[in-house]
Amino acid sequence: MKVKTLPIAIAMTTAMSASLLAVSSIDNHAQAQEEEFRWKMVTSWPKNFPGVGQGPERLAELVDEMSDGRLTIEVFGAGQLVPGFEVFDAVSDGTAELGHSASYYWKGKAPAAQFFAAVPFGMNAQEMNAWLHFGGGMELWNELYDEFGVDVLVAGASGVQMGGWYNKEINSVDDLDGLKMRMPGLGGEVMNRMGVAIVNMPGGEIFTSLQSGAIDATEWIGPYNDLAFGLHQAADYYYYPGWHEPTVMFEAIVNEEAMAELPADLQAILKTAVRDVNANVLDEYTARNNDALETLVNEHDVELRRIPDDVLAQAREHSADVVAELAESSEMATRIYESYQAFQEKVEDYHAISEQAYYNARNPEGDSAE
Repeated sequence: MKVKTLPIAIAMTTAMSASLLAVSSIDNHAQAQEEEFRWKMVTSWPKNFPGVGQGPERLAELVDEMSDGRLTIEVFGAGQLVPGFEVFDAVSDGTAELGHSASYYWKGKAPAAQFFAAVPFGMNAQEMNAWLHFGGGMELWNELYDEFGVDVLVAGASGVQMGGWYNKEINSVDDLDGLKMRMPGLGGEVMNRMGVAIVNMPGGEIFTSLQSGAIDATEWIGPYNDLAFGLHQAADYYYYPGWHEPTVMFEAIVNEEAMAELPADLQAILKTAVRDVNANVLDEYTARNNDALETLVNEHDVELRRIPDDVLAQAREHSADVVAELAESSEMATRIYESYQAFQEKVEDYHAISEQAYYNARNPEGDSAE
């Protein structure tokens, strides 16, 4: 009787091939685990600036610790490697692998990007985070940036900002006419329609411009950062509320090719660290702003003023026009706006009986700053 050896040989060959593939897979995985990456991160903020400038530093520290040094990130402040307003280009062209900024600075390249930074009378930080992470916002944001070769992650929020610093009292809309003011994004366009000449500049140039009279007014972020910049030394009047920026959502933009070169575990580490920073930046502003405001008012004699009702009413009217015009500017802008608006309407319905109702119950006397 003949022994049929061929199937046995095939089985042995198959088993050996599988073993070799398994060993090869293990070797490749081990090699990926040993590979190290050195990234540069450019930002639009002064190096180590409180709050927004500390976010990138925390990100770098977390990634280094979580990856056991396999991915390290060197952080550059505005102007150290590239100017603050060139962060997007630097990441897009590969000069740096990572950037930290705010998307309304790129309105000349992608006007619809402004929806992801701040919308006047729009959603606050809590609502924006919900839209971005659970309402399709991040998918739209990444789609918008696809043509530039960058990925985007939300990496911090300012919370509701202040209305700005002025070197004269604002008692009515007429007092705005002819003022030169630093205010970016959609809020700046609204102010322009109210007679204000808008001047764009990075944060590091604000103080000297306000002090020298190159501008008459400015908004920055809020008391914590404004005190650090010493803006109270250049203007006496500090206005609220920050209708123009109910929050600014900060972005971490990543060069797509650099991201693709990272092993899957390092990609996960980077995304997890950014998510931590996103929460941490907002937490720090919430914790620090009131102490800084008390210092400004009680120690530096800053005049805290509420924006007059007629100014707010006109700002609200112009904001509706500005946002609608942006929404109609392209098919992509329309899709983003429709998603944004639908989510805002939905979350407002619930917040009317939750957040807003609670605030009213907690403070039935109204505006406690008056």
